[in-house]
Amino acid sequence: MALQDELKELLIRELNLQDVRPDEVDPAAPLFGGDLGLDSIDALELAIVLERTYGLRLGAGDERNTTIFASLNALAEFVAANRTK
Repeated sequence: MALQDELKELLIRELNLQDVRPDEVDPAAPLFGGDLGLDSIDALELAIVLERTYGLRLGAGDERNTTIFASLNALAEFVAANRTK
């Protein structure tokens, strides 16, 4: 499974996006403030899931967060470059 597809499934499952199908997640669209309706609580939950699943360390005050979470494409690039699991 491609990393983007894996991340789509992870987002839907872990953030309880029950009304969203993986093919409806646009990899270039903003993750936050866009069609998915994700908020700051979702960001925290997502950071925890990414740490548990891929061994990533993301802090709330990390300057890179805006870039990392800009879109699914950006998130996939970050995960691919920094994963330890």
